[in-house]
Amino acid sequence: MHFAGILFDLDGTLVDSIPDLADAANAMRQDMNLPPLPEALLATFVGKGVEQLVIRTLSHDGQAPSVEQVMRGLARYQDHYRVLNGRHSQLYPGVLAGLEAFRSQGARLAVVTNKDSQFTIPLLQHMGLDTYFDVVVSGDTCERKKPDPLPLLHACDLLGIQPSQALFIGDSINDALAAQAANMRALALPYGYNEGQPVQSLPVDAIVDSLVEAAQWAADQTAQFA
Repeated sequence: MHFAGILFDLDGTLVDSIPDLADAANAMRQDMNLPPLPEALLATFVGKGVEQLVIRTLSHDGQAPSVEQVMRGLARYQDHYRVLNGRHSQLYPGVLAGLEAFRSQGARLAVVTNKDSQFTIPLLQHMGLDTYFDVVVSGDTCERKKPDPLPLLHACDLLGIQPSQALFIGDSINDALAAQAANMRALALPYGYNEGQPVQSLPVDAIVDSLVEAAQWAADQTAQFA
């Protein structure tokens, strides 16, 4: 088949986790005597890992936080998110059907996320997704996060495939740039976060409405090479 491996982003692609991420961020702000921020605003801070989420959340009040404040905020955020992780998160429509469709095509599946492993694995388990994936690459698995291509290349190594044999599916500029740098074909979903920006300008092969549509797109590509 054409695609031997399918790689997926997690937050904003498989799972709508913004309610829990926002609750943890606002709980951290409360600990630091700061007022809460709207969930929609906090959603635009998601995408480049927990450290950047904390920095963006603390920087919103107009003054760059000190290193000490960032470290304290990170510790408080992580404490809150351990409790809240998965509590109000939901699978996007079509995720399970799409994963099943990809598996029926004979592809091996992987998650490649900027979320730390201490949160990635529990969230996958909580959402009933853990049994679908042969490989999980988290934000602390490699030395660098997306948009660096290293996590995608590492996932391909673990799957035993070449990047040219893989398809990456995400929702943000970080995903698109990582796939582009890895010389990997990519799809974008329009319902995710993308730091508050529209996905139409992303450098991807196509924008699909769901994982079911993504699986059909992959099947059509495979048929062209049959």
